[in-house]
Amino acid sequence: MELAHSLLLNEEKYNQLDEHQKAEFIFEWLQYLEKLLPVTSRTDIKENQKKLVEQLTSLLNNSPGPPTRRLVAKNLAVLYSTGDTFSVYQTIEKCNELIRSKDDSPSYLPTKLAAVVCLGYLYKKLGRILGNSFTDTVGNVLKAMKNAESQGRYEIMLSLQNMLKGLGAAAISCHRDIYKAARSCLTDRSMAVRCAAAKCLLELQNEAVFMWSTDLDSIVTLCFKSFEGSNYDVHLAVSKLLGTVLARALTSKQATVSTKHNSRRISLEEVMELLGTGFLRGSYGFLRASGDMLKGTSSVSRDVRVGVTQAYVVFVSTLGGQWLERNFSAFLSHILDLVSQSHPKAIQNQMEAIGCRCCVSFILRATVGGLLGEKAQIAAAKEICQAIWKLKKVVDASVSDSNLETRISTTDVMRSQHVLVCALQELGSLIHGLGTTAAPLLQDSSTGVLDAVISVILHPSIPVRLTAAWCLRCIAIALPSYVSLLLNRCIERLNALKSSPEAITGFSFAIAALLGAVKHCPLGIPHGKGKVIMTLAEDLLCSASQNSRLSVQRTQAGWLLIAALMTLGPAVVQYHLPRILLLWKCVFPSSPKDLETEKTRGDSFTWQVTLEGRAGALCAIKSFVSHCAGLLTDEVLQRLLPPLPSAVDLLTQLSSISKSYGNSLKTSSTVYRHKLYELLAVLPPKMYEGSFHAVLKELVVDLTIPDSQIDASTFLLPPLCHEDDLLLLGPLLQETDHQFIEEQLLLGNNVAGGSLEYDPYSIYEKLAKRDSVPKPLPPTLSVIGAATGLFGVIFCHIAETHRLQVLEQLLNSIKQTKGSRQQLVQLNVVSAFSTSLKHLANCKGSLGPEEVRRSALALVLSALESNNPLLRCAAAESWARLAQVVSDNAFTAGLAQVSFDKLKSARDVVSRTGHSLAVGCLYRYLGGIGSTQHLNACVGILYTLSQDSTSPDVQAWALHSLSLIVDLAGPLYYVHVEPTLSLVLMLLLTVPPTYTEVHQSLGRCLNALITTLGPELQGSSAAVSALRTSCLLGCAVMQDNPDCLVQAQAISCLQQLHMFAPRHVNLSSLVSCLCVNLCSSYLLLRRAAVACLRQLVQREAAEVSEYAVALVKESREDFTPDINIREIGLEGALLGLLDKELDQRLCQDIKETLSHMLTSMAVEKLSFWLKLCKDVLAASADLNTVASIDTTQEEETAKVDDASILTSESDERFHPFSNPRWSTRVFAAECVCKIINQCENAGSAHFDMTLAQERKQRDSRDDFLVLHLADLIRMAFMAATDHSDQLRLSGLQTLQIVVRKFATVPEPEFPGHLILEQYQANVGAALRPAFAPETPPDVTAKACQVCSAWIASGVVSDLNDLRRVHQLLVSSLVKVQAGKETQSQQYNESTSTMETLAVLKAWAEVYIVAIEKQKNRSDLHNYSLKTANSAEESYRDVTSSASGLVDLVQADLGTLSKLWLAALQDFALLNLPSEYASQLPAEGGAFYTAETIESARPHYYSSWALILYATALWLTSTGFIVVDPDEGVANLSRPVTPTTMCQDSSTRPSIKSPEDVNTDRFHLILGISVEFLCSPRSDAAMENIIACLHALQALFDVPWPRSKIGGDQELAVELLNVLHRLILTRESPDIQLAALEVVRLILFAAQEHVKEKRRSAEVDDGAAEKETLPEFGEGKDTGGLVPGKSLVFATLELCVCILVRQLPQLNPKLTCSPAVQSGKHLLLSEDGSRLVSAALLILSDVPAICSPEGSVSVLPTILYLIIGVLKETAVKEQDGQLPLPVAASLQALKGLLSSPMARAEKSRTAWTDLLRSALVTVLDCWDQADGLLRELDEMSLLTAITVFILSTSPEVTTIECLQKRCIDKFKVTLESKDPVVQYKCYQLLHSVFQHPNKTVSYPYIHSLASSIVGKLQETEKSKPENAAELQVIQEGIKVVTALTAAAEEEHRAHLVTCLLPILISFLLDENALGSATSTAKNLHEFALQNLMQIGPQYSSVFKKLMACSPTMKARLESAVKGNQESIKVKTAKLTKNPGKSSSIQLKTNFL
Repeated sequence: MELAHSLLLNEEKYNQLDEHQKAEFIFEWLQYLEKLLPVTSRTDIKENQKKLVEQLTSLLNNSPGPPTRRLVAKNLAVLYSTGDTFSVYQTIEKCNELIRSKDDSPSYLPTKLAAVVCLGYLYKKLGRILGNSFTDTVGNVLKAMKNAESQGRYEIMLSLQNMLKGLGAAAISCHRDIYKAARSCLTDRSMAVRCAAAKCLLELQNEAVFMWSTDLDSIVTLCFKSFEGSNYDVHLAVSKLLGTVLARALTSKQATVSTKHNSRRISLEEVMELLGTGFLRGSYGFLRASGDMLKGTSSVSRDVRVGVTQAYVVFVSTLGGQWLERNFSAFLSHILDLVSQSHPKAIQNQMEAIGCRCCVSFILRATVGGLLGEKAQIAAAKEICQAIWKLKKVVDASVSDSNLETRISTTDVMRSQHVLVCALQELGSLIHGLGTTAAPLLQDSSTGVLDAVISVILHPSIPVRLTAAWCLRCIAIALPSYVSLLLNRCIERLNALKSSPEAITGFSFAIAALLGAVKHCPLGIPHGKGKVIMTLAEDLLCSASQNSRLSVQRTQAGWLLIAALMTLGPAVVQYHLPRILLLWKCVFPSSPKDLETEKTRGDSFTWQVTLEGRAGALCAIKSFVSHCAGLLTDEVLQRLLPPLPSAVDLLTQLSSISKSYGNSLKTSSTVYRHKLYELLAVLPPKMYEGSFHAVLKELVVDLTIPDSQIDASTFLLPPLCHEDDLLLLGPLLQETDHQFIEEQLLLGNNVAGGSLEYDPYSIYEKLAKRDSVPKPLPPTLSVIGAATGLFGVIFCHIAETHRLQVLEQLLNSIKQTKGSRQQLVQLNVVSAFSTSLKHLANCKGSLGPEEVRRSALALVLSALESNNPLLRCAAAESWARLAQVVSDNAFTAGLAQVSFDKLKSARDVVSRTGHSLAVGCLYRYLGGIGSTQHLNACVGILYTLSQDSTSPDVQAWALHSLSLIVDLAGPLYYVHVEPTLSLVLMLLLTVPPTYTEVHQSLGRCLNALITTLGPELQGSSAAVSALRTSCLLGCAVMQDNPDCLVQAQAISCLQQLHMFAPRHVNLSSLVSCLCVNLCSSYLLLRRAAVACLRQLVQREAAEVSEYAVALVKESREDFTPDINIREIGLEGALLGLLDKELDQRLCQDIKETLSHMLTSMAVEKLSFWLKLCKDVLAASADLNTVASIDTTQEEETAKVDDASILTSESDERFHPFSNPRWSTRVFAAECVCKIINQCENAGSAHFDMTLAQERKQRDSRDDFLVLHLADLIRMAFMAATDHSDQLRLSGLQTLQIVVRKFATVPEPEFPGHLILEQYQANVGAALRPAFAPETPPDVTAKACQVCSAWIASGVVSDLNDLRRVHQLLVSSLVKVQAGKETQSQQYNESTSTMETLAVLKAWAEVYIVAIEKQKNRSDLHNYSLKTANSAEESYRDVTSSASGLVDLVQADLGTLSKLWLAALQDFALLNLPSEYASQLPAEGGAFYTAETIESARPHYYSSWALILYATALWLTSTGFIVVDPDEGVANLSRPVTPTTMCQDSSTRPSIKSPEDVNTDRFHLILGISVEFLCSPRSDAAMENIIACLHALQALFDVPWPRSKIGGDQELAVELLNVLHRLILTRESPDIQLAALEVVRLILFAAQEHVKEKRRSAEVDDGAAEKETLPEFGEGKDTGGLVPGKSLVFATLELCVCILVRQLPQLNPKLTCSPAVQSGKHLLLSEDGSRLVSAALLILSDVPAICSPEGSVSVLPTILYLIIGVLKETAVKEQDGQLPLPVAASLQALKGLLSSPMARAEKSRTAWTDLLRSALVTVLDCWDQADGLLRELDEMSLLTAITVFILSTSPEVTTIECLQKRCIDKFKVTLESKDPVVQYKCYQLLHSVFQHPNKTVSYPYIHSLASSIVGKLQETEKSKPENAAELQVIQEGIKVVTALTAAAEEEHRAHLVTCLLPILISFLLDENALGSATSTAKNLHEFALQNLMQIGPQYSSVFKKLMACSPTMKARLESAVKGNQESIKVKTAKLTKNPGKSSSIQLKTNFL
């Protein structure tokens, strides 16, 4: 194919190919040429033009296929428009000749058509350049049309359209001729020709004035005729023509209507009148009403009505939303007039009425719902309301005689009914769409929406009452705050008007509808409403028999209310279940005998009441089973059982009852049947096993002798067909934008579709589409639906012999009926049997023996050859199910053979289509095709069928079947891929475009082939490359197809290709194709485009976005999308589309696409995305609210902002989004939150103003979120203060995120301040409305979170500023205190739980932050005392804000603490396992009611943790001592607890002591924590776990709770085990550290307890008997520790777990394994180091809680671990810092060695032995390290040795062998060359030499003193060079000085004589001092200072030495002299010196 890529056709290569390949080669070349010509230079084109024209025109004679001829024509046109035009006339002439040719053979047809197409494109591109040649051409083409067949007429129409487009006004001379030709084509028998003619006329009306002036009437009539018998595509095309022409007529300046006298402008009324005529009278013209019309027998054909309906929509859409706003009242009154019965002949029966109402609703939905913004919609709703009020007056007039028993229902009343139904439906839909933004509309008393709707509930007509109820349901879903209010109102009216039949049915409908709405309202209704409604229902049922006039109504209403009540779910129903079951039992006779006596009594009226009541009861129980499955226990099922046999008995008697009472009972009995079948289908079949036989008998009768003569296939069969196969049946069964009205064309002429009045019980059901009215079908049809469903269930459960009988009976009944009735019976029977096969397959049952199979096969076979294509589809699906259920290979092969034989012999279309589909479906449920033989047979047959050009149907079905086989065969199909692909391509290139169904099947084949090839498409071999090219070629042909569904197929094929071989798909052309189709009028094409975009942007968002914008900038003339990509990019266009689109699935895809784009691009295109979101949010924000808030800012910004707002509001151009819907704005707010998240992951500069500004200056293209903070706040503010509750929630969420993320960002311009401070007014103003009394609780709850986040963020330090927000929380707290009594009865009780807990949680957060700040402050205070006053300022700031926060909370703390404790007690109760349910308080808890436990739980789960932490902090802050001022002095210390809170003082039990109260609280907090930490759910939030651990820390921070846990060892052990498990299951270091802190505190508590015991024992027994004191602590006398009971063991377990996790080398089992042998040290992370350190410190405290024997048994473990950590972590660091774990292990070692147990007499010897071994281990460490690479830090080990020497008793370290090794280590270290090491070594020796016990220190002094002095003497010669060396010398001198002081008298002089010369050698003379380095100067000063001290101390030695050495004396004197001169400076320096020594002390504080 690469050879095709050249400017000229490669003829040599072309001639070598066979016929198929030639066609592909040509197409590939033409495609390439199309892309190449626009970018080739003019000169190149001119050079090759002659040859190219020859090649292209020669192709015309080659019979090119449709796609090829279009490309030839396009290329010729482009060639002439860029090159020379002089040969163009020859080309035109040549085409004309081809058209004139007399050759009529089929083979010549493509050439003729190609010439026609060619002319069209030439004129379209070149237009007026071609001068006057067009008159001849048009004449020639029109002449050819006279005897052209349909394909020719189709192409000629399209060609004429192209000519008109190119010529514009120049073609005026031919307009009339073209008009005439197109008129005749508009009523052509071929639908494709009609569509083409409509397009041609649409083009013509641009210039032909007469079409919308003088000929307007005739064109309208013509369009009506064209609708007759048309299909969906014609509806679309012709309605577009009709709507556009009428809109043009209305708006055009010169539009006139010719009347005899004068010409005048046409008015809106006249245009509407024209359309109305078509709607009401069809295509019969205006004056020429035919005889039928006058007799009133004819009715308008449905097609015409549906077409006109669409034309209305096009008409209004063309004129636009603003026009509709201005003319809405005229439009509305006209539209509603269509269904008023001022045209009594138009609507002759109920069916007609339903169809008309459906159309009117569609017009209103598509215009009002689709074109108007929210404000305009509110205005429209007011208009509709006015219309309802007008009609209501008519009703009132007639209802005024309501007291008369006999009332004449006036014609007026009935006339208004359909108008009211349409108006109410639209009103409901409008408000439903507006959601809470409709609140102002309902509050507007002048409109009175609610009054209007409620007043119509009394209308005499049932449909009106039902629709009014439906409208109330919509209002309730949109505005949940109205549900309770409306329920109350309806219940009250129903009680008041109990004697009016209209009121009873009307208000019961309304209550049922409102109850159905509750499940859509998350806030629910008060629980008590259920009781009220139940009582009301019982009342109605009991009083039904009292007044015969009202019996039927009361019975129906009672059961309807009970059935609707069920939708509230088990939580409500369980309380009323016993009463409901009793009513159910009473409604049926208790025995067959009673039923017999019933039959003998009664008349038709009593039977009607009875049947109505029983049907209602059945419905209620069905509702119960569907909505309360949780209550269906065995016991309840047993109670449901008894009435069932009686219900079935009545079913069997129905026919005889009907016979005896005539027709009046027909409907009632049908409804009863229907309801019984529906109930049985949802009950477990076991329950009514006994009745199977009776029920089946009735079912067979219903299916085989149906009441109705209506073909119900379109509602029975689609659910039984496979969704893939339904595609074969054309657009009617697919989803389209017009499905709502097109549906009525499906059900033959007798049924227009469903309507509410057929089954009032559907009013409370949940719908697939939320806002569309339910449409139950007429009872006669729905009973068949229910019967087929129930048959399916029962058939699976009966015996196999019985099955055979049933099947034979069904087969016979089909044989016995004849004609159209036979079809109906067959349809019902096959539906029923298909259902049973589906059930059998689902429950994996088997069909039965051979005979049953044979009957089943006969049944399905007959359907496979039925004339109804839907039935054939369903039969093919059953064929597949049959194979699945029998699951026997031989049987399956037999089925296949049946089809093969049939296909070989049959010649009729029906059997060939049916069986070809059966072949494809056969293996659908058998896991795919496994046999190659079967596959080859299928492929062979289907290949042949798919090339049968005589029947497009056969081709379409065969190709569809082939696509199924490709899918089912999987890899087996590889061998066939190539031939199949070439077949598909050949057909794509040759099948005429008018056969769309064939093209659609070809598309599915191509899709399946691409899936089969899969990732192999990426390969580079020649074969794969050829396959890939063929796939791309196929996609290109399909993209050019005029049919939208085929284009959608092309897009999904390209999407597949892009997934498997992304490099080979041309992204830019794909993106351009997608952008064009985003606004297609076909839903499926839009869906395909968005789905493809969604996939593309996951990988290449940036590229897709760039291509879209680049494409618009090129703006070729054939690309004009309706969306504004140029300004707002593809992202903006998608957002705009999201706002207009009504299809849920499409909206979801658009949201996902935008989310993917945002994720990958938001950070790079930050300003762009934020501007988009801001535009969407600002487009609807009220001007005044936004402006007013800004004036509270600093003045200048306010001015700028206000100005910008005003301009943006007033100037339309700036606003790409006009009035977006609230759902779009919610999505924009969610996007803002996602953008902030993306920026958080992208880097810190987004949250750091200084850094952002620097980076921005460096590169202005950089953009950072912090620079847009003002916009973020403003967006959050706009959203949070909107009318829409959802948007308010999103706005508050955004605000919360902004506050959290930016809380710590400083403001660079004002140091010490934070950037958010300037926005306090905005935050306050955004929060205030959420606390208004009428705000829904969920908004208030969210606002509480934001309040606490804002206060806790610490942004505002000034208390007065904080008070605004604080005040809001205080007001909520007051509301909470008021308690349950003051709750509004608007929502469910659980919402007040939600609000209360949100308030308490917010306060808890504020309190926690306040206390934490206070704690930090005290730490800072202590720190600032240690350091100088430098931190004074910052300290003061922190103090003020922290203490301020505490003060803020302090005032309410008394109340809060009670409420917190009450909430925790509730939570603890709710957490009890279900078996303790009976122990819960009957009336509920402090904040929840017993009935709403389940819905309250989640609210407790989300807030308990912070409340727990706050409560623990409060209890610790009071030290568990609470003074309650209300209690009087006597009870001073008795705290109030939740248990006593609710009780009156007189009934209180004996007053608890403070100790008991505290114990309760302690156990409450501990219990909740342990319960949660024991098994935190895997999704438990980290914050909750940490808050829980912090609460425990706070608890054990005070002595009293510590004494409780210390004294209760079991409790402590349990707590440790829980923490151990937590550490094992949670990796987070924060959680593990917090847990370790709790462990430390528990251990501390245990230590305190042991100390206390020891102390009290000593005090009791006196000192005399000390020897015999009992041992306290674990391990008693034996030293044994019991796992599970021992605190020590539990602690060790936990610490080992932490240590081994961080340092696996410590585990002795592991150490032997090769993995850990490497000897390399693993560096710990920072978190790891902190964990290890914490664990070590805990370990060192363990011996303190042991008895001496116990301590001996744990000591080896502890020593092993501490020294192990030291060994593993003591690694030299670059910076010489001591690693944290090393410091901790030394600290722990010191703590351990100085333990009193080491000296206790019982354990002393054992300890000594163990400590010696430990010292040996440390020394061995050192020696082993010498063998390894020397990277061990010898200093740490030396320090450890020093710790041993200093902290243990002398007997441990004074053994000679040990002492010698220790001294050796010091010696080695002293010789180190590293000054730091030397310095530290001196420090350690310093401390050893000063050891008070001489036996310890002397050996070291003897061994090491001389070498120290020696080293110092060496430094006389080599002076120190840097500070480190200086430090070493200074430390050395200090050591010697200390030695001198400690030495005995006789050695002292000797030491002084060594020391003095060294010191004097460091002195400098005056001259040298000036030029000396700082090191030398420091040394000089140090030496001088020491000399000044030593001289006086040892004066005799000093004087002697001076006398001996005059040089020394001279040096000293000159130095002293110099010193006295600068004495002041010296003193200052002297004072500083001790500082250094003190800091050294700090560093070695673990010694």
